[in-house]
Amino acid sequence: MSLILYNHPLASFCHKVLMALYENGTPFENRVIDLGNEESRASLARLWPLAKFPVLRDETLDSTVPETSIIIEYLDRRYPGATALLPADPTDALNVRLWDRFFDLYVQEPMQKIVADRRRPEDAHDPQSVAEAQALLRTAYGMIEKQLGEKTWITGANLTMADCAAAPALFYAETLVPFDGSQPRLKAYYQRLLDRPSFARVLQEAMPYFHFYPYQENLPAQFRPEQSHA
Repeated sequence: MSLILYNHPLASFCHKVLMALYENGTPFENRVIDLGNEESRASLARLWPLAKFPVLRDETLDSTVPETSIIIEYLDRRYPGATALLPADPTDALNVRLWDRFFDLYVQEPMQKIVADRRRPEDAHDPQSVAEAQALLRTAYGMIEKQLGEKTWITGANLTMADCAAAPALFYAETLVPFDGSQPRLKAYYQRLLDRPSFARVLQEAMPYFHFYPYQENLPAQFRPEQSHA
């Protein structure tokens, strides 16, 4: 198969690219990487020495593509499908890139800081850093609420790369800093993301791994680990 995605089913940044692939039914080989396994990690490091996933390998064009936004733009140009994940209009495309970066930098990053802190030894926690990350998430939620207005998706009527960034970022962030009553548009948008078949598939495939998530008890009921064994 031409396209190979090196990824892990629990990783939120991998979810972003998987959603894009599933959105357009793009054929690919799903190669799961276990960073704790030396051989598995080495297979990723040979392609991208930073050994961070996801990484897309295109055997047909002899291309190795790292970084989520670049991967999705590459797919949109080289393997376009029914859903254009980046608009043709330059101004619209710039807005999509803005909100794609917004979710990566101001939702994903603080979310990951909070999760990483919980994984630390008891004497190495950093409450101030966690509080700052929580505050950043609340600020981001307010900005998303304002941006949505009457839009179906974050930049308008059509789902784009920015929504692929939003889905996993919000899925995990909501388990750490829940949405509140002042964010009805955000809550409705989040539900639309959960209901989108491409993202629903991503979450279904992640379920066997959710027991590794440090805040598994805060996941929506249908995604809690016990459900994967029901």
